[in-house]
Amino acid sequence: MAWPFSREGGSKTASGDWSGFLDKTVRFEGTLEFSGTLRIEAQVKGNILSDQTLVLGEGAKVEGQIEGNHVMVSGRFDGVIFAKGRVEILPGGVVTGEIHTPCLVIEPGGIFDGRCHMAVSAKVAQPVAIPFRAVSQG
Repeated sequence: MAWPFSREGGSKTASGDWSGFLDKTVRFEGTLEFSGTLRIEAQVKGNILSDQTLVLGEGAKVEGQIEGNHVMVSGRFDGVIFAKGRVEILPGGVVTGEIHTPCLVIEPGGIFDGRCHMAVSAKVAQPVAIPFRAVSQG
């Protein structure tokens, strides 16, 4: 099911259906674990664990650690992000802290203040064999 409250007009994300939504009236502290795609507009303090997509909307204020595949930030995040796929800081998004990811995208209007560790993804780390042929000298 497509989530009806997405700013993208209810469309699915690249990783599939929406799992849920935390509205701006929600305040959560602890560990949040989910599969699929979750959009957060709430205030969250703690750990967020995902195997797919996390969207921090414009109203999100998140402090803690995120472990996921694809993380999109339009709100505010303070802490450490570990992403297997990519991290996107969208216009209006502010990330303070550390990012560990093989792919970081900061769109115009996005702000990142911290350290970035560009881990090599498993796909990119494959060794490449280059055949050599002998050149005769003569």
